[in-house]
Amino acid sequence: MDIDLHLYGSLARYADNPGYGYANKKITLEEQGTIKDLLAELKLPTEQRGITFINGNLSAMPGLQPDMDTRLSDGDRVAFFDLRSMWPFQYRNGAAMTAAMRQAMEQDQDRGLHHSYEKKGL
Repeated sequence: MDIDLHLYGSLARYADNPGYGYANKKITLEEQGTIKDLLAELKLPTEQRGITFINGNLSAMPGLQPDMDTRLSDGDRVAFFDLRSMWPFQYRNGAAMTAAMRQAMEQDQDRGLHHSYEKKGL
């Protein structure tokens, strides 16, 4: 299956596009592939990604990455932003997100709203 991958900021280097701050690449994964498989294919450590979208739905952000086992489908669009990419926190309440992300935010002590982030058992 083919994934339409978008890499922003310093992550563009994982698509052999250093210095431009953006890369778009088609990645072929086995059927039933996951975000974890996609990261492995890119050799991109999950700790280096910040905000992540799958088909326009928020699926991860720094310190909260419940999407590792999310299964992808042919034609899915995945966008990885680097850790320096900011997304105003006020948009997170009510943003379209995956079911796993919604559940993780509901269970998170601060509901995913932080002014700074640190690793939480990644």
